[in-house]
Amino acid sequence: MPNRGKRYLKAAETVGDGAPREVAEAIEMVKKAANAKFDETIDIAVRLGVDPRHGDQMVRGTTTLPHGTGKGRKVAVFAKGDKAKEAEDAGADVVGAEDLVTKVQGGWADFDVLLATPDMMGMVGKLGSILRARMPNQKAGTVTMDIGQVVKDIKSASRVEFRVEKAGIVHAPIGKVSFSGEQIQENLLSLISALIRVKPSAAKGRYLKKVTISSTMGPGVDLDTQKLQLLAEK
Repeated sequence: MPNRGKRYLKAAETVGDGAPREVAEAIEMVKKAANAKFDETIDIAVRLGVDPRHGDQMVRGTTTLPHGTGKGRKVAVFAKGDKAKEAEDAGADVVGAEDLVTKVQGGWADFDVLLATPDMMGMVGKLGSILRARMPNQKAGTVTMDIGQVVKDIKSASRVEFRVEKAGIVHAPIGKVSFSGEQIQENLLSLISALIRVKPSAAKGRYLKKVTISSTMGPGVDLDTQKLQLLAEK
């Protein structure tokens, strides 16, 4: 068991015996346990009943959180002509084509999200070995003709990408401690609904195996997955 500081141990006392909680109660417990001197991010960890080693059980996608994450991100866009202007007008931090490819090849990586229009992917494909998981991808919604709207969604911190990791877990931010309980709950349910919508047909048995929410510096609180799923499917 890792060594925990006094702040964490004090916060852990507020989350009770570790039993799964209903959504509203769990959120209130996480907010109460957050005692850092900054506005902590509230994250969710969802263990899914999938085996990502099999291509037909990969879970990946995007969703728009109704209240955003509270955290802005730097956006770089591969686009030309009218689409480049559209991206710039929407607030993209960096927009380019051949020049941006050269910049990335030179080691530049000062961005959080990389977008591209479909016509740019032949050029962007040269960067696959450099970008790896950060490569624009149609399934993730980062290759799109609707470039202006996607840039706006990301810059307003409302758009969240999710991808299942090797252990079958999806991690994502769902807001800040300063958000109201209702805002966090609506964001959480939006993400869970998105995960349910992209459930692979090859996934068998229980899909939402374990769901935990926590603040940046605080302990995790498990959710009652059956009740959570019912709420998300309404």
